Amino acid sequence: MSSDYTKELEGLAEYVLKEGASDLHLSEGKPPTIRVNGALFPLEKQPKISHTDAEGFAHALLDKEELARFFADKEVDVSWGYADKARFRVNGYFQQGGIAFALRLIPRKIQTLEELHLPPILESFTKRQQGFFLVVGPIGSGKSTTLASLIDMVNGTRAEHIMTIEDPIEYVYEPKKSIIDQREVRLDTKDFRTALTSLFRQDIDVALIGEMRDIDTISAAVTAAETGHLIFSTLHTNNAAQTIERIVDVFPSGQQEQIRMQLAGSLTGIFSQRLVPRVAGGRVPAYELLISNAAVANLIREKRTHEIQTVIQTGAEQGMIDMDRSLAELVRRGEIAPETAFSYSLNPAVLERLL
Repeated sequence: MSSDYTKELEGLAEYVLKEGASDLHLSEGKPPTIRVNGALFPLEKQPKISHTDAEGFAHALLDKEELARFFADKEVDVSWGYADKARFRVNGYFQQGGIAFALRLIPRKIQTLEELHLPPILESFTKRQQGFFLVVGPIGSGKSTTLASLIDMVNGTRAEHIMTIEDPIEYVYEPKKSIIDQREVRLDTKDFRTALTSLFRQDIDVALIGEMRDIDTISAAVTAAETGHLIFSTLHTNNAAQTIERIVDVFPSGQQEQIRMQLAGSLTGIFSQRLVPRVAGGRVPAYELLISNAAVANLIREKRTHEIQTVIQTGAEQGMIDMDRSLAELVRRGEIAPETAFSYSLNPAVLERLL
């Protein structure tokens, strides 16, 4: 590789855009690798990344303060822009003593729900005056993209003060009807908890919390939703019931009854999604939607979250969507293969009855 690592990065970024890739991986001892439609492809014509190359990429991606933090903590999260063409979320880390980076492409255009092939009912959650709405799923399932679409819908239809708190900032919003402030952890605020505590003094109507990582962040988010704010956030969980239990389990046993009461009163919905390989190439979302109502609130309060799946399965008239029904519908439309549907199903026996 040349010694101009900024130029090398820009060339790789151009290739990511050309190939429609979602991710770029740079790791010592391996060639650069891209992810396209969920599959990894090493760039075999590129040389393997040496230690000198890896250090060069680190200096091209990180500023002086970020470099110091990276070598001290062995981890770093930043964003990197390629001219005016693309932005990437960057995670730097060490593996087997060597430097590695994972770069996730952040599309410049914020897509609509229709463009993302997501259910129109999600729009209803952007019209709430307060409450707590979560988008959940594994890494790489499109959570950030869905949240960006919802926030931009608020931005385009309501005159509100919107705050995003992220690490790092991903999508950049253009103010429409709303005022939008975007805060990046460490750059604009000390941490998520500090930024959330400040919400109450900043006349905020709507907030996006990039990730709920700890008890302080979760507690502040739920309290904000209880006190007149519309809060959107994300968790790495698989479905609605698991999400509620994950939130509750973060708290000590003596506080769990209280957080259940707060969740029961503030939760508006949980949207779980996966990006599933299409027969014709590319990926299509499959999803589950829990809409909170009196029955759901009672199940949360009474520690009966294991029954929530039944509520979703029987709640179609209220707009709820079951993951297995979503997968079965994709099979019926010929978009995904039956074996693909089964590999993504959390209840294969239920899916089998639906096909």
